[in-house]
Amino acid sequence: MSIQDQPVEDGSTDATDDEKRAGIVEQTKQDVSVGHISEADYDRVLAQRLADAGLEAEDGS
Repeated sequence: MSIQDQPVEDGSTDATDDEKRAGIVEQTKQDVSVGHISEADYDRVLAQRLADAGLEAEDGS
């Protein structure tokens, strides 16, 4: 089994930290809206995703 440890799409590493953070926030909100995660888990999941990406949360995220 192979492991993907690099982004798939060209240019995906060109995003700024703010753009990455905004994308993670939007994806997490979308996951809540379709029921992949519960609203109660939003903050925890968002914090974990940001940490996984090596980003810190900003106020208002």
